[in-house]
Amino acid sequence: MSEIKTQESQPTEGAYPHYVLFILVLVFILNFVDRNILSILAEDIKADLGATDAQMGFLYGTVFAVFYAVFGLPLARFADVWVRRSLISGGLLFWSAMTVFSGLARSFPVLALCRMGVGIGEASASPAAFSMLSDYYSPRHRATVLAIYSSGIYIGLGIGMFIGGWVLDTWATLYPTNPPLGLKGWHVAFMVVGLPGVLLAALVRSLREPIRGISEGLVADKKHPAPFRLLGTELASVIPPLNILSIIQNGASLRVNLLSAVVISVFAFILILLTGSTAQWVAMAFGVYVTFSWAQCLKVRDPATYHLMFRSKAFIFSTLAFPSISFVTFGISFWLAPLLMRVHGVSPTEVGLYIGLSSAAGGLLGAPLGGMLADWLKLRFVNGRLFLGFVAVAGIIPLVLIMVNTKDVGTAYWLNFFYYIFASMWVGVPPTTASDLVMPRMRAVATAYYILISTFVGLALGPYTIGLISDHFSAGGMDDANALRWGISCSLLIFIVTLTSLVIAVRHLPEDERTRLDRARALGEPV
Repeated sequence: MSEIKTQESQPTEGAYPHYVLFILVLVFILNFVDRNILSILAEDIKADLGATDAQMGFLYGTVFAVFYAVFGLPLARFADVWVRRSLISGGLLFWSAMTVFSGLARSFPVLALCRMGVGIGEASASPAAFSMLSDYYSPRHRATVLAIYSSGIYIGLGIGMFIGGWVLDTWATLYPTNPPLGLKGWHVAFMVVGLPGVLLAALVRSLREPIRGISEGLVADKKHPAPFRLLGTELASVIPPLNILSIIQNGASLRVNLLSAVVISVFAFILILLTGSTAQWVAMAFGVYVTFSWAQCLKVRDPATYHLMFRSKAFIFSTLAFPSISFVTFGISFWLAPLLMRVHGVSPTEVGLYIGLSSAAGGLLGAPLGGMLADWLKLRFVNGRLFLGFVAVAGIIPLVLIMVNTKDVGTAYWLNFFYYIFASMWVGVPPTTASDLVMPRMRAVATAYYILISTFVGLALGPYTIGLISDHFSAGGMDDANALRWGISCSLLIFIVTLTSLVIAVRHLPEDERTRLDRARALGEPV
């Protein structure tokens, strides 16, 4: 364990931190271009591969999310001990290549495998980026900086929608029949958005690595002696059956681990019987099980990190509250374009242009303003940042209900802009809160856990559940447009979980932040 020296906070000065932030925003933009382009391509992929709404939700969400979340844990632990710029660069190169390979898929299983690869590659980026930016900027500006970084979500979503729609219509116009090499428009779209990441990876590798912990005056002055051995150990803890060996070697309870596997399998089997979605719940069961195994090993290998995270009710409930908002926002980011094409009969190019622009503009406005408001509120009372969650829910509910039910597509485009202001204003809050509740050397792991829960609850369940509800109403005789409209509307019920979790987090955050250093010392941290 690295010795921590307490000294005066000295964040890096000058323009260079802003340059790093700019480059990392570009990385996050490509992250979401490659991820979200599937939305505008969904109707063409469905027709070409014969998929259902639930299967498309599985492809966009679950198959990507499980591997993104599970591999995010060991890669985040690796980011806490290795060169973060190199990890981000390598991950960017890998996921960009897998996006290009998605353009060669000719079947649903092959496309699913490519999306798994995209998920694994993208898992390298955000925990390492959050950690780097937290060292480049003072804690008092952290929510603003992480919100600016997170605005890449909305720029990427907008660019992906626009490029995807434009490529689909342009390719169909150029090659209405017999396209070159049998490539459909959606094949070409994947290739177009994947290639820029290969070039950006070299630029990311040239960034300067900041001193870990310098922004808080808690500098770790020793490097980890064997970072790649640690990565191997962390990967073993999340890859069955190697995780069993990891459980035994670390002295964790094998009986508890196997019992958890049985309980998770039983729940998955029941959900398969209820929904008929075998792949969805097998993938989710795999993700939940390996996360449990990882936590078991973490408790033994690094009890300080484990207890600062999982013995903090503020940490637990804030990392549940905001992912439950993601359940709705991820679901809408995927299904809104198909809904508008079904209801209003508009072309992919039109939907991609106007939904893309309104999403990007709303996110670009909402995320930084939300981050600045969160930091301003934090200076006035300790729970200030968390109140952004209540504001977001209050704005999202009426805007979504009006947007999906309006009879005028132009109104839907405008409402989407205002919706994304509320849907993005909170994104800097949860990673900032997670970082504030742990020590600097634990930041990447803490934010990776938040990303894991957000990915499971938001990405793996949101699009799939909306698609499943849509399929249910369609099977009952409802037309596909109204079925999808009801699927989106029903997803808003999860805000009951959001509001309950926020109330609990607000109650416990002041004490958990106040006692952070004392609890760390009691756990053996050399503060």
